[in-house]
Amino acid sequence: MKLILTCEHGGNEIPETYKKHFNTNKTVLESHRGYDLGVLHLFQHLEPLSDASYFSTTSRLLVELNRSLFSKQLFSEFSNGLSKHEKSEILKIYYFPYRTEIEYKIAEFIKIEQQVLHLSIHSFIQNLNNEERKADIGLLYDSRNKKEKEFCKQLKIRLLEQNPNLNVRFNYPYLGKSDGFTSFLRKQFPTNYLGIEIEVNQKYSHNNVMALNLKQDLLKAIESILFHPKTL
Repeated sequence: MKLILTCEHGGNEIPETYKKHFNTNKTVLESHRGYDLGVLHLFQHLEPLSDASYFSTTSRLLVELNRSLFSKQLFSEFSNGLSKHEKSEILKIYYFPYRTEIEYKIAEFIKIEQQVLHLSIHSFIQNLNNEERKADIGLLYDSRNKKEKEFCKQLKIRLLEQNPNLNVRFNYPYLGKSDGFTSFLRKQFPTNYLGIEIEVNQKYSHNNVMALNLKQDLLKAIESILFHPKTL
């Protein structure tokens, strides 16, 4: 099994060309809407386990790398008013290179008959619309995919072996089959590809740094599956 690790929302950078559209919206760039707090730090901690890894630090408010081209969320309210030419340039420079490189790497592994495990690392805000999201870690997968379901079951078991107090939930706070990069890749690679999104509660992130215990729990749990797998 080959592990590909990705981080689509690692930062809140806005290229100089487009900064003028965000001059009055710096607060939102620093919020959970601008990027996934703590997630790049977590990604870097897990990176030694991977066979290939990719991350982006361009804010999702410029272009959403985790959405398909037809999605209404591809461009935010700050970038949606840009001209067709500007949007085309953003896609050409930031969107397509990121997604295409990962797609090519998956194809390369599958061509040599390797099974690919793709872990897309994210974090979610603890409270949304005055409602607490009750999970420490969410494992998002396509419930119709038996191998993805089995992997997530194993990962939950091994996370709880590390820390029995963790609240690990499946397809929470989002559904794994919703529009996203993994759902797109499943269609491109109907066999030998497992696409899992790992969502971590941002209550474990302080000053954009993820708590050491949680990072270690995830690393050990993933590592134990990679080196001591059951049949997937």
